[in-house]
Amino acid sequence: MLESLKKMFSGNEGDMPVNTGSKPDISRQKSAELYEKAKTYFPGGVNSPVRAFKSVYGTPLFIQKGDGCFVWDADGNQFIDFCGSWGPLILGHNPAKVREKVTEVMQNGMSFGAPTALENELAEIIIKNNKHVEKIRFTSSGTEAVMSAIRLARGYTGKDKIIKFEGCYHGHTDSLLVKAGSGLVTFGETSSLGVPQSFAAETVVIPLNDKNALEQAFEQFKGQVAAVIIEGIPANNGLLMQDQEYIDFLQKICKDNAALLIFDEVITGFRLGFEGAAGHYNAKPDIVTYGKILGGGLPVGMYGASAEIMGQISPDGGVYQAGTLSGNPVAMAAGIAQLTELLRSGFYKELNGKAEEFAESIQRFATARNYKFKVFHVGSIFWFAFTDKDKIQCADDIDPASMEKFKVMHRELLNRGIYLGPSGYEVGFVSAAHTKVELEKAKRAILETLDIVFRNK
Repeated sequence: MLESLKKMFSGNEGDMPVNTGSKPDISRQKSAELYEKAKTYFPGGVNSPVRAFKSVYGTPLFIQKGDGCFVWDADGNQFIDFCGSWGPLILGHNPAKVREKVTEVMQNGMSFGAPTALENELAEIIIKNNKHVEKIRFTSSGTEAVMSAIRLARGYTGKDKIIKFEGCYHGHTDSLLVKAGSGLVTFGETSSLGVPQSFAAETVVIPLNDKNALEQAFEQFKGQVAAVIIEGIPANNGLLMQDQEYIDFLQKICKDNAALLIFDEVITGFRLGFEGAAGHYNAKPDIVTYGKILGGGLPVGMYGASAEIMGQISPDGGVYQAGTLSGNPVAMAAGIAQLTELLRSGFYKELNGKAEEFAESIQRFATARNYKFKVFHVGSIFWFAFTDKDKIQCADDIDPASMEKFKVMHRELLNRGIYLGPSGYEVGFVSAAHTKVELEKAKRAILETLDIVFRNK
């Protein structure tokens, strides 16, 4: 399989013909009408800010249908989708086995606010195949899982302060919706109205990939740090790959200071492999959090740790967390079906192999053309960056001016039937549903688009 993929993406991409010009914009009439109506109901016309297309050209596309690696908008335009509901659709849209399991379970009801055997079944799949967790708690979202993990860390350690990294996003929890202050090691400053400064003051924000900053933070707040939280691989502000040495250092300094290490694996969990970034780095975080990928894209999250740490969670311990929809049977059913597929022999090898060939073939083309463009990738996650840097490991390494090129790229790709998330800071995802035919079509559209972007620079 891998050899056939290599042949598919091989060749001298630098000799491919230059595209002669932009394509006409696709029709967005129905989407535009829906957007105008939505603005009378919702702030900005959307229920999550990035959907408003403020970072790219045109009005938002209202999606009507998804199947396999395709989505269709309200105007009937078809796209090869690399957003995948922001990552959780690792099997693609509407996979038959997930749909059938959900349909079966829904015949018996959709919500009880009481335990079901489905919770046990999904938990057993996770715990038996992930050495980093002994007990877990389901939630209704990744944000809720992270919020609960922070509370657990504080309750377990008896300390209050949290260290987070600039450029890492952990949901819209008050204490983590913060940015760095003016110094190397500072208390967080609120990055949203409505977040009290007193909440942000318990969060210390430091640069990524800076050992000195982390050492200084632990020294400055000696004995006060409950936990350090980091995205397994930061992927909400570009794809900021950290070196193995830095992850090892992070584990050691946390242990030396009796602080817990939290891996926020809402994006990387079950995506890089069944054990996510923890497995990728062979790391041993104290607490891990996961998001909707474990429920086939339905609203669900989870946090887990050792039995000792999880013993602090109510009703066993004094750290309170609850949720009527936690362990919802429909989400559990979707998770059982999806995770069973991910455990199939060779699943990740095949998925990651074709994603690697896809990314590297695009990079070969850009390199042959001497374009200031890099494709960063890990597992089945990729990120397009208009840069000549071989590594981007912190938010400050991203040139904001490069986003103008992404805007052009995004519009040209939409006009060629390729859908990416509407921001140059967002990553893309290859799913099991992307076949070699669709990946080849997408690759050619991307190469044409790069010629246009750089011809007009």
